[in-house]
Amino acid sequence: MLELGYVEGRNIVYEYRFADGHLDRLPDLAIDLVRLRPDVIVSAPLPSHIALRRVTSTIPIVMANGADPVGFGLVTSLSHPGGNMTGLSNFAEVLAAKQIDFLCELIPRLSRLGALVNVTNPLHVPQLREIKAAAVESGIDLMSLEIRSADELGPAFETLAKERVEALAVPPDTVFNNFRKRIAELAAGMRMPAIYGFREHVEDGGLMSYGPDNRDNYRRAATYVDRILKGAKPGDLPVEQPTKFELVINLKTARMMGLDIPRSLLVRADEVLE
Repeated sequence: MLELGYVEGRNIVYEYRFADGHLDRLPDLAIDLVRLRPDVIVSAPLPSHIALRRVTSTIPIVMANGADPVGFGLVTSLSHPGGNMTGLSNFAEVLAAKQIDFLCELIPRLSRLGALVNVTNPLHVPQLREIKAAAVESGIDLMSLEIRSADELGPAFETLAKERVEALAVPPDTVFNNFRKRIAELAAGMRMPAIYGFREHVEDGGLMSYGPDNRDNYRRAATYVDRILKGAKPGDLPVEQPTKFELVINLKTARMMGLDIPRSLLVRADEVLE
């Protein structure tokens, strides 16, 4: 926004609201923001979009990221959103096949895969469906574990170990992202290779991530805000999809877990953290 000419306190004012991983707070936060009558709201991820859509159909909303806005009824179509929402959409619900491919490359005889599922996140319904389909396609048994709070993470990993699960998929989720250090510690402690949807997990000790570059999405979201503040209608601005996906690998974590990352993965990684 600064690069586009907006200087806080001079020609723009920012109001921030965070749910801190507690999705049940989103409805009240959405109401609070709408009462301020802002010129535009930037929202992320999907549960935030849904909460805002329920309380305003007039204030422009720019989605910084979030999967399947058409399927969840937020926009009419990607090319012609209509209504008051537009912005960036990611492919969080269709990344599972590629993520499982990477795990199979890391563990050639992978036969049992675990998946964490945040049952309070509506996106995890299609995400789990995609993970199941990808697992079946690869001939892998899947065990999904429902998580409602951080307190359930420890018991979940104990169950994974007891069931001899060999690897773990952690779908993109704001709650999992908030507790990413804890998840990374549990996975490393059990020497369980895990793949995530956000690079932040890898930066905080996770083994591997594959997904859209969210930082790029936020930069692109700023251009939507600029256009709307200059008079464009959100319903006329096509929803964009990610142009940049990245594979990030943490070699330090791999060494700590006694894993030898295949060179075929290392050469394809967008970034390798030492």
